[in-house]
Amino acid sequence: MSDTQATSNGFIRVCALDELPAVGVVAADIGGRIVAIVRTAEGEVHAVDDTCTHANVSLSEGELDGCTLECWLHGSRFDIRTGEPSGPPATVALAVHTVKIVGDDVHVALTQES
Repeated sequence: MSDTQATSNGFIRVCALDELPAVGVVAADIGGRIVAIVRTAEGEVHAVDDTCTHANVSLSEGELDGCTLECWLHGSRFDIRTGEPSGPPATVALAVHTVKIVGDDVHVALTQES
């Protein structure tokens, strides 16, 4: 996904809700920063940096289990709400980005963390 549009208050339109899987993860390029956009079974949408802090691979290719995103390479697990690692070998948290839904669109405000 790379069709981003700047909006007010630092939020950027990333995609339409119907472009996301019903449950799952997609990668989005937001101004050159790759972010994993996650929709849970409960319909919540979250955004975290897409790169695993342990092995520099794409988390959007991993598995989602509730609110936990697992890296496909070494099995590091991250809470998508907080970015905190919940399973080794990762020990460094992911940057978490604020998401808001405006109509049928997903908007993300990037944090300064990287």
